[in-house]
Amino acid sequence: MTSQFSVAGQTAVITGGSSGIGRTIAEQFATQGANVVLCSREASRAAEAANGIRETTSYGAVRSVECDVRDRDAVTSLAETAVDSFGGVDILVNNAGANFFLEFADISPNGWRTIVDVNLIGTVNCTQLIGEEMRESGGGSIVNFSSFVTQYPSPQQSHYGAAKAAVSHLTKSVAQEWAADDVRVNAVAPGVVLTPGVDHVLDEPVDGIASRETVDRTIGHPEEIADIVQFLASPAASYLTGEVLTPQGVPQPVNLEDRFP
Repeated sequence: MTSQFSVAGQTAVITGGSSGIGRTIAEQFATQGANVVLCSREASRAAEAANGIRETTSYGAVRSVECDVRDRDAVTSLAETAVDSFGGVDILVNNAGANFFLEFADISPNGWRTIVDVNLIGTVNCTQLIGEEMRESGGGSIVNFSSFVTQYPSPQQSHYGAAKAAVSHLTKSVAQEWAADDVRVNAVAPGVVLTPGVDHVLDEPVDGIASRETVDRTIGHPEEIADIVQFLASPAASYLTGEVLTPQGVPQPVNLEDRFP
């Protein structure tokens, strides 16, 4: 690998790292030689993911932590585990998220709180508490997860889109404030990605999804998002901060006649 894209020797904290995109990122970082601390709300799922990654690579060390990112005390413990285990944190990937599909009029106050708390407040907690360690120790890279629905509003996604739009704005604001501390803050706002969380709502069979080598598609693969996250976390992205990248394959056309009859 070209050295400027390497994360070898770095310590990365990855939230929501037990499955889907988060686990793919954790496995890729470990394979590239990074030390990884992954967390999940369930200790057993986090441990299972960490053990699975250890079976596939002998390069980076992997630790698992039970952590609900909505709980600041739990996030403080997560940060302490990373520092105690590896001496500090160089990379934070705020991947933990939650979503469900429901019409705006039917979303309960509790439903709104859940989605905002996990997606936005969880990102705030981790960025403040783990980012403080970065600021005090010479800098680092934070990669947040937003969503393409912030740019292409989708029915039954008002709560999720609103929370992720706030994450995009948070990314740009914190990037300006922390630039002097050599902490870069960027975000990825993926389109539809083939993970266990979305395969049940796809209109086509999973076996029929085009390979990663195909350009003409609207569904991505977790490995493609992991590559982008690694780029943002690596020295190759040293001149990028406050950016929100939107990998989505072929953009869906917008029918203006439907919106403005």
